[in-house]
Amino acid sequence: MNMKNYRMTIQYDGTKYNGWQRQGNTANTIQGKLESILEKMTGHKVEIHGSGRTDKGVHAKGQVASFKINTQKSDGEIKDYLNCYLPDDIAVIDLTEADERFHARLNVKRKTYIYRIHNSNVPDVFSHRFMHSVADFIDVEPMKIASKLFLGEHDFAGFSSVKNFKKSTVRTVYSIGVERFGDDVVIAVTGNGFLYNTVRIMAGTLLEIGLGKREAESIAKVFETKNRQMAGETLLGKGLTLLSVEY
Repeated sequence: MNMKNYRMTIQYDGTKYNGWQRQGNTANTIQGKLESILEKMTGHKVEIHGSGRTDKGVHAKGQVASFKINTQKSDGEIKDYLNCYLPDDIAVIDLTEADERFHARLNVKRKTYIYRIHNSNVPDVFSHRFMHSVADFIDVEPMKIASKLFLGEHDFAGFSSVKNFKKSTVRTVYSIGVERFGDDVVIAVTGNGFLYNTVRIMAGTLLEIGLGKREAESIAKVFETKNRQMAGETLLGKGLTLLSVEY
């Protein structure tokens, strides 16, 4: 077959899905939905490679994926076909034929995630699916100072939910910011990659600092000991959005 390699950018509201990765016990995944439509279109098996595996309930504004198919359809026709059959909480916003060596996961240089916290005892009815909610006042100033301790290259084993690591747990954080916008606190972080649950644990650790429940120095202790129990809680997946992926 004459297989062509494609790159696409996808947005999704992850609320109803069991994460990105296809799973044998459910068809309710982002990857699974996309693959089933492409297989229907092409008549052959399709495997999609995402830039990373977002967890259950996590969202994406700029997830990138690659796949190879045999088709006579144009890039625009493939994109339109996918969007015609996808549910309205998943959308392909860009799709182009790529160099045959392009791989969405292996070629990643940088990823940016945001974690959103609604800081009020009144729910935000229009955005609650995309935010973690905290009623107690969050002081973002100590969070801003503490967040700088994440910058640079570190071993993030203590900021991951993985029990047994088979590969390197060293990652580099290029930038991190904490800002308040009215009742919302937003944490934005860019790095060369992240371990399982790392951004949600980083956000949980910073939140505890903002609530006065821990000191900034505890971040350095987690890096030193690689002890997950010394870091903050893993915040809910719904507050996390994969913003962009760079190659």
